[in-house]
Amino acid sequence: MQRIRLFRNEQLEKLTVLSPLGFAIIWSVALPLVLWAAWGTAAPMKALGLFLGGLVVWCLFEYVMHRYLFHWETNWAPARWLVFLIHGNHHSSPNDDMRNLMPPVISLPASALIWWGCMALVGHGGTWLFLGFILGYVAYDLLHFACHQWPMRSRLGKAFKRHHMRHHYVDEHGNYAITAIFLDWIFRSRIISPRG
Repeated sequence: MQRIRLFRNEQLEKLTVLSPLGFAIIWSVALPLVLWAAWGTAAPMKALGLFLGGLVVWCLFEYVMHRYLFHWETNWAPARWLVFLIHGNHHSSPNDDMRNLMPPVISLPASALIWWGCMALVGHGGTWLFLGFILGYVAYDLLHFACHQWPMRSRLGKAFKRHHMRHHYVDEHGNYAITAIFLDWIFRSRIISPRG
């Protein structure tokens, strides 16, 4: 497989890839730190509600970002380049195992901004909201990687993989959800294949 080069500068190019081991190390450290920061900032039921709310927000965020930003069609050249940089290259080379996970140069600063936004919205308990959101993100990235790199032989695994592969190989204007695939039913973007 030939990797698509995104930058002429070698240092910038290195920032666009992430190995599964690197992903595992980053998030196995970051998630417990976020949980530790959240601990004691809200009563248990409120914390659970905020956490679940964060998961719901993640699912909607994932769908909207993929459908409207990652597949934005525009004639403005700088925006087309940005869309290709953040997602179009993945469609050009969908099974590049070093580009199936979001690199930390994007995911960590974006996470910090979202955490700040959650805190601004809810106060200290916003860390529970962020924890749900960021756990949803990590599940999304892992599931996305698995869809492209692993056989996924279980019934559930096959359903996720089939859903996402239809997005890549049948019609990229549908099946936008990765984790909450029911959203494609709700928003009428599910790809219907001849076999259902």
